[in-house]
Amino acid sequence: MVDRQDNGRPRSRRLPRAVRERQILDAAVEVFATRGFHTASMDEIAEVAGISKPMLYAYLGAKDELFVACIRREANRLIDAISVAVEAGLSPAEQLWRGLRVFFEYVSRNQAGWAVLHRQVNQGEPSVSELVEWRQRATSVIAALLAQATEESAQPMQPEQTEPFAVALVGACESLVEWWFQHPEHTADGMAMRLMNMVWMGFSDLVEGRSWTPDQ
Repeated sequence: MVDRQDNGRPRSRRLPRAVRERQILDAAVEVFATRGFHTASMDEIAEVAGISKPMLYAYLGAKDELFVACIRREANRLIDAISVAVEAGLSPAEQLWRGLRVFFEYVSRNQAGWAVLHRQVNQGEPSVSELVEWRQRATSVIAALLAQATEESAQPMQPEQTEPFAVALVGACESLVEWWFQHPEHTADGMAMRLMNMVWMGFSDLVEGRSWTPDQ
């Protein structure tokens, strides 16, 4: 049974703070993804969350603070999921494959989260520093993975040497997602396979200590 106030509107029930904050962030991600930062209103977010606007401000602050909290949550979800999938002891190719699959599965299941994390911020919204931070985290995870892949090669690489490759891979993932949104008939596994074939065919030579050089 729904508890209602005298005016007939649903009354917000008392919930643990963590549950309430998750409820607010879910609503905020949905609204920011649909409306964009500037068009989204705190009134609409409060309505979607099923709480009053004063309660919304009390829990997560003003709109820009709420937007930052959304970015951080989605970034943490994505990075944590990739880190869990890339298990130690797997072959380098399997680690990269699992990481790519998790990335595209995340985007497939959380398009609103991806819109906030990538599309909305890239359209000149506030908190660009948050986007830079999450990209740096993603790049560091991938650079460490690629460096680990070369540990047994004739020319082991350090993370700082693999960083350019990691930056290129992050950019390729983001660009491929934009193409994917225009061609939604493809699956997450299919997108991961495409990128895996493009990336690993080249990086596998580096793992073996081989690199291309131009003819003199």
